[in-house]
Amino acid sequence: MSSTADTRRRGAAGVRRFVLCAIAAAAAPIAVARTPLQTVPHIDLDRYAGRWYEIATIPAFFQRKCARDTTAEYRRGDDGMLVVVNSCTRADGGREDIEGRARVADPATNARLEVTFVRALGTWWFVFGGDYVVVGLDPDYQWALVAHPSRKYGWILARTPSLPPALLVELGARLAAQDYDACAFLLTAQSGSGGPPPVPRLCDVAAPR
Repeated sequence: MSSTADTRRRGAAGVRRFVLCAIAAAAAPIAVARTPLQTVPHIDLDRYAGRWYEIATIPAFFQRKCARDTTAEYRRGDDGMLVVVNSCTRADGGREDIEGRARVADPATNARLEVTFVRALGTWWFVFGGDYVVVGLDPDYQWALVAHPSRKYGWILARTPSLPPALLVELGARLAAQDYDACAFLLTAQSGSGGPPPVPRLCDVAAPR
C-alpha cells in the first residue's frame, strides 16, 4: 500500500516537473527580448490566408530537414482558429508537411498570434507553441515580415517565390529597425524563382544601382 502511494507521489511530482519545465521552455525566448516588437496596425485574416513562400528566415528547429521550396498555407478552421500547413522539400527530394493551429493573441490588431504544432488527446497544446508577430505587411498583402520576441526566429514571406533585390534591402532595414540582425536571415531556395539565391544571407543582397 505504501509502495503504491509512493509511486503515485513520484508520478505526480514527475508530471509537475514536466509541466514546469515546459512552461519555462516556452517562456524562455520571451525573457531575452531586447525591445518590444512594433506590430502592423491591423491584419485582415481572410486576406492574409492562402499560400506564402518563404523568402528568407532565421531557421527554426522544425525546419532542420528543409532544403528548399518552403511554403506556409493558412485558412480558417471550423474551430475558429487558423489552420497552418508548413511544407518544404528535403535534400533527398522528399517533401515534409506539418499541420498546426494559430489563434489570435491580440484581437485589436490580429497581428499577434500563437502557433502550435503539438496535438494530443484531441487538443492543440499552445503551451508548446510560439509567438507569431507580424511587424511588416504590404498594403496589398504581397509580402509579410514575421517576428518572434526573442529575435531568434524570423521570416520574410511573399506571395511569389522571389522578391526584387531593392525590396529585400528595404525589408532588411525594416527588420533591423525591429532590433534584428539582418545577417542572421538566410535566403530560401525556391524552385519557381529561377535558381538558387545569388547570395546566402539577407544582408549580402545589394540594391541595384
